[in-house]
Amino acid sequence: MRSIWNGAISFGLVSIPVKLVNATENHSISFRQIHLADGGRIRYRKVCELDEEEVSGGEIGKAYEDADGTMIPITDEDLAQLPLPTAKTIEIVAFVPADQIDPLQMDAAYYLSANGVPAAKPYTLLREALERSDRVAVAKYALRGRERLGMLRVVDDVIAMHGLLWPDEIRAPQDAAPDGDVTVRDAELDLADALMDTLGEVDMDSLHDDYREAVEELVAAKAAGEMVLPAEPEDTGDGKVIDLIAALENSVRAARKSRHVEGAGDGDGDSGMADVHPIKKTSSKTSGTAKKTTHRTPTGKTVTRSGSSTAKKSAPKSTGAKKSTSTTKKSAGSAGSAENAGNAGSRTAAKKTTTKTAKKAATKAATKTATKKRTSSSGGTTAKKTAPSRKRTSA
Repeated sequence: MRSIWNGAISFGLVSIPVKLVNATENHSISFRQIHLADGGRIRYRKVCELDEEEVSGGEIGKAYEDADGTMIPITDEDLAQLPLPTAKTIEIVAFVPADQIDPLQMDAAYYLSANGVPAAKPYTLLREALERSDRVAVAKYALRGRERLGMLRVVDDVIAMHGLLWPDEIRAPQDAAPDGDVTVRDAELDLADALMDTLGEVDMDSLHDDYREAVEELVAAKAAGEMVLPAEPEDTGDGKVIDLIAALENSVRAARKSRHVEGAGDGDGDSGMADVHPIKKTSSKTSGTAKKTTHRTPTGKTVTRSGSSTAKKSAPKSTGAKKSTSTTKKSAGSAGSAENAGNAGSRTAAKKTTTKTAKKAATKAATKTATKKRTSSSGGTTAKKTAPSRKRTSA
């Protein structure tokens, strides 16, 4: 940044060489005056009112206009001879708490930069002293031909100086307050407090000039030859408040709604809410073996049932071939049902395999049961009876 003033800070007997640079910049859009008839630029020319001739910059000087209109010339040499100790010095006169400075006195802002390596140590000393004391320095300095009042404070690692208006330059707020006595009810104060709480705080860095952006968009649209649509005027209410309570209540509701809409987009999703996905149903495919089901019988034994190609085993208490055969058929039926949920192409082959295996298992179970029964009835002797003869005996 280009410096606009070079001098030194006078801190008692300590002198700190510094450079003064602007801490602010103007982003407002400036316009030129033109002749509406032909668009020609309107320029101001410095013309002497006596001879009506244009005067160049080298021929222009300073003068003080007296009350009767007399011009008293003042030269730069005259000003240079004045006893002005702050011409090249920022003279600190006091250290005060920051709250003693009226914000109405705030003017331009500057950064003070250490000018050269020898200035680094005293500059850092003053900066650390200001930070530790939690106070600001009040100083006098001269800039652009006049003595000014300033306030020095620390911003990050830099000493900043705010130009201050002199106390006699602050006008008294006469006739600015409302006329007459106005009474505010507690209910109105409560609503005002609720509105303040709802609006909450704001990040100052997020604030920007909406009007300047609108002007830039207007200029860009006109330069591109595009049609510019007029914006819809906002309802300002013409400054008339019919019902203060109703206006405050509506303001609180509007502020809460605005905060709710802004907070809805803070999450990862667009609406700030979690996405809900339905649980997908998984179909169990059989590849030769169906799902096994295990349960515990009332006697405490664990039985595993299977709808696979192997026939379902019944409990140990099956006593006849008919019961085993019936159980086998049910098992075969359930096996066929399980196979229907699988691949349709292998359904017929699996069913045939299951039926054949089930029949073999049924025949084996029937033979084993009949043999055990014959053994127990003959007192240990082996009675070779065929299944048809045992069936006739039962009849």
